[in-house]
Amino acid sequence: MTTFHIEIIKPSHYDKEGYVIQWWKAWIPSNSMACLYAISQDCAERRVLGEDVSIEVDAYDEMNIKIPVERIIGRIRQHWPKVGILVRGDSHYGRSEAMDWCEANGVDYIFGFGGNPVLHDMVRPVADELCVRRAITGAEKRRTWKGLRYGAKSWGTQRRMVARIEATTLGLDIRYIVTSLAGSAKYLYETVYCGRGQAENFIKLHKAQLASDRTSCRDPRANQMRLILHTAAYWLLHTLRAATPKRSMWARAEFNTLRLRLIKIAARVVEGAARIRVWLPTACPDAAMFALLAGRFAAAEP
Repeated sequence: MTTFHIEIIKPSHYDKEGYVIQWWKAWIPSNSMACLYAISQDCAERRVLGEDVSIEVDAYDEMNIKIPVERIIGRIRQHWPKVGILVRGDSHYGRSEAMDWCEANGVDYIFGFGGNPVLHDMVRPVADELCVRRAITGAEKRRTWKGLRYGAKSWGTQRRMVARIEATTLGLDIRYIVTSLAGSAKYLYETVYCGRGQAENFIKLHKAQLASDRTSCRDPRANQMRLILHTAAYWLLHTLRAATPKRSMWARAEFNTLRLRLIKIAARVVEGAARIRVWLPTACPDAAMFALLAGRFAAAEP
């Protein structure tokens, strides 16, 4: 018998001191998480992966339970002892105890790290040069990266740091990360550390701009159906955006923009025997993009 494990984790918010905000009330207070758990349990009961594959589902809401990172990583190592594991976290996780545990257990990490006067002094020459260069060129924004070796007194060792330095018309902004990984400073910050940010943007589009958190029905099956419909809408808009020209502003447009400018528009639709004609107003500012996308989808066929 083969076992397929599903770990559903919902992170919580953090206070100003970096500690997780927890409310010891219910096991799964998140409706969206409850829907995902219900879908996974339904798949497990129906044995969708086959009669010889069992599905085990574990759900954790950080708002009312501590995430058992050690147990989850231990389970992965039990099945794949040689696989590389990377723990990525915001500055709330950039603590000595977290880094010590990762290093002792052979786990790579990349954490955000709050700045301090020592780090600021280490990057000040680079930051000053960047500000001067931005002012001379008149650019709206200039950015650079710098690798550092830094060790707080409580650490007992030095670790690799990366500083992202950005000069804009509004002033200077410096962000830090600490990591055990090798690579250039730019790669570690923009590709590895910020890669999770892009995934988070996808979740925000699903939740905030498609209202997928509206799962307030008493029947969990109704909430499950709602989540499926919201996910279908997500893929429709995601496919629409993917069909736009790669170098246009549409390729990075949010779903609200696509909906308001390309979908929720007035038009006269005439259905014929062989084709459907859409007559847009002469003042429609996005008629050219609408026609381009319609042509691309028509050529692709169902």
